[in-house]
Amino acid sequence: MSATYGADSQATLLRKLADPYIKAIRFATDRIGKQGVVCYVNNSSFIAERTFDGLRKHLAQDFDLIYVLDLGGNVRKNPKLSGTTHNVFGIQVGVSINLFIKLPKAKDTPRRPAKIFYHAVPVPWRKEQKYEFLNTKESVAGVKWQTLKPDKRHNWLTNDTDEEFAAFLPIGSRVAKAGQAFDTVFRTYSLGVSTNRDAVVYDFDAGRLAKRVEQFYEHYNEQVARYLKKGCPENVDDFVDYEEIKWSHFLKQHLKKGHVATFEKRAIRSALYRPFCGKELYLERPAVDAPALQLEFFPNSKAERENRLLSLSDAGLRSPFSLMACCRIPDMHLCASTDAFQCFPLFTYTSDGKERRDNVTTKAVTHFRNFYDDERIQRRDIFHYVYAVLHHPGYRVRYAENLKRDLPRIPFIDRHGALHGPLPLDGQDERTDKEHKADAKVFHQFAQAGERLLALHVGYEQQPEFPLQRIESREAKLDWRVETMKLDKVGRASSRAVGSPEGGSSGASPHQLSLRYNDFLTLTGIPAEVLDYRLGNRSALEWVIDQYRVTRDADDNLVSDPNRLDDEQYIVRLLGQVVTVSVETLKTIRTLPELKFP
Repeated sequence: MSATYGADSQATLLRKLADPYIKAIRFATDRIGKQGVVCYVNNSSFIAERTFDGLRKHLAQDFDLIYVLDLGGNVRKNPKLSGTTHNVFGIQVGVSINLFIKLPKAKDTPRRPAKIFYHAVPVPWRKEQKYEFLNTKESVAGVKWQTLKPDKRHNWLTNDTDEEFAAFLPIGSRVAKAGQAFDTVFRTYSLGVSTNRDAVVYDFDAGRLAKRVEQFYEHYNEQVARYLKKGCPENVDDFVDYEEIKWSHFLKQHLKKGHVATFEKRAIRSALYRPFCGKELYLERPAVDAPALQLEFFPNSKAERENRLLSLSDAGLRSPFSLMACCRIPDMHLCASTDAFQCFPLFTYTSDGKERRDNVTTKAVTHFRNFYDDERIQRRDIFHYVYAVLHHPGYRVRYAENLKRDLPRIPFIDRHGALHGPLPLDGQDERTDKEHKADAKVFHQFAQAGERLLALHVGYEQQPEFPLQRIESREAKLDWRVETMKLDKVGRASSRAVGSPEGGSSGASPHQLSLRYNDFLTLTGIPAEVLDYRLGNRSALEWVIDQYRVTRDADDNLVSDPNRLDDEQYIVRLLGQVVTVSVETLKTIRTLPELKFP
């Protein structure tokens, strides 16, 4: 697997190649030898997801004819569907029927790339319609096939925008990350932290977090001692106790090596768990499965003060593309519960944090200065430019399908709003000085907008509160504690409004929202437009409402409590600040120049 499908993949996250159905395809390909037919009914993810580009490359090399009947039903990527009603097996992932055919060949005759035939049933079809389709068509001959022509990156399903998108400068690449010569904006990047046990290693309170991790290590070390005492049984899955610990693959590897865990207070770090939701994180193995490269991005508090990082949707999206800048360690699922997020820092550091290195490449600086004929352009300007471009609604809509499959590529925008790839560095630029000047102005307009967006999102806790109206209940005592907040449209209130000279009621407005903070307090006057600033499937305000609530387990034991004893009004203040951030973000995005597409 790793020597074929994995080695030829340009994706960074390759875990899905370990799926049994992928292993079955590899096994069957080898098993049939020089000729034969492989027929599988399996997960359809391999058809389009970026992780499987190496698989698609080898299938096209290994077979002569490929037939893919896509029955759809991927509930995870289309929440409008239901597994029980739209999926032929009643499951969450899409399903396809696949025929991989090797024809007999004369000795020493080279195998040509496969002819690939594809048919997808309509997305809204219910499973009964799919069954009827299969009964009616009966065989390959009954289906009207579309012939696919893979592109150079082994994508089978291509879009009209593929060629123009491919011309832009990659934000990063696996090849460049490995140290090979390849033009990208950033030298390296990494996933956010993957813990595999968020409930153990994240908490709003450092003291509670420390106690929980110490307890986790006690249970884990007991299992290590028992494992060694029993002579290191080969079948770890049957040996471990699942009552107290969530055992992941990596944690089992630590157990098999006899690693004893020791709690280290220094490992508690500041993290961004979800949008505008900071938490304390215990960042140390084996409690955390995969810190990724985050300690190279934020090795210490000094790096948190000076470094900035763009966390953005990786390929294979289930939620809409999104990104957020931060100045602390981000979670791998920063803006979504399922999608992974890749992180592109402004700087990287040595392990001791003493040496800093620019992460925007020299080639990127050269390309931007060359295109815009402006030697004043600096790495930080490019960082801001990228952030603004990736927020542009026109860019996101135009390349929505490309962003589902690939990491972003960054265009160079001219004075007319047209998008270009980088100019050849050894070529002649025939534009006039006047055009150069106009182009540079556009670049700096994007860079300034990106700098403003960065300041809003990184410094959200320093933003002024939006002037929301606070309505206190006459029946409840003063209380700043949150249990569960609820967002509603504004209705009439019979309570007195704090700060209102008349007290009394507040009228309703179709353009405003209200938020029930607790029994004591309701916040009104929230502009409805705040819901338009979205990160994944939620608005920024909805993320805060979702994350800042008390959660308990099945036995009513406290799991998470966002309320702060040292700052009782933090949450209500945060709500006003996130409303400000949302309004100002939308305002800044509206200032971006219009883009012109072919």
